[in-house]
Amino acid sequence: MAGEKETTKVAIDKYRRFLHEDHVAAAGTMGWRHGNPPIYDSVNNVFEQGRTKVWPEGSLEETIQNSIKTFEMELKYKTCIKDFRTINPEKFKLFVNGREGLSAEETLKVGGYNALLKNSLPNEFKYHKEDQETFESSHTAFRSAFSRGFAWEVIKVYTGPPVVTYKFRHWGFFEGPFKGHAPTAEMIQFYGIGIMKVDESLRVEELELYYDPAELFGGLLKGPKNF
Repeated sequence: MAGEKETTKVAIDKYRRFLHEDHVAAAGTMGWRHGNPPIYDSVNNVFEQGRTKVWPEGSLEETIQNSIKTFEMELKYKTCIKDFRTINPEKFKLFVNGREGLSAEETLKVGGYNALLKNSLPNEFKYHKEDQETFESSHTAFRSAFSRGFAWEVIKVYTGPPVVTYKFRHWGFFEGPFKGHAPTAEMIQFYGIGIMKVDESLRVEELELYYDPAELFGGLLKGPKNF
């Protein structure tokens, strides 16, 4: 899922393909949301200190893990779908918890958090009102809550290409305020399942994600409300 925090400098990142080479090759022509590509040192530290699996270099598990991290980076920081290298832009669809799929352009427009947290609850019961959030406001809220970043790892890969099925874990430390709720400094984590249809170049054509958002918001809403 989308949510790993970084600053914006040029750097080589061993977990995110293309990040450094895209910046060098594009020579300033690529559309980065904040002007430059990000650096992920902070969340990489959270990831390395808290991961439960260390996959062998070149393994299917490491390849899938790094591919998803790279897609998250592109979705969060690139402004033009034509610059995405992890997906097939013409075929891409994102499905979350069985809902109607979003195209690449639709996903980029609303942003990762709004795409992933949309649900069918009546508005008065929603913990995240995606129709009232922008790309920037949703990311600002989670950057505040997870000040060191929101790490992500592959737990298990069940099937290989062309349809990759995997289990993932997402975690971070609630160290900043979230929509008026005071931080608890506790670790918040949740697990989910991903099903990813890829082409011969491992570009994603369809991505299905299944998880329980209550596992995330149960921790975020636990902090006392600041009125």
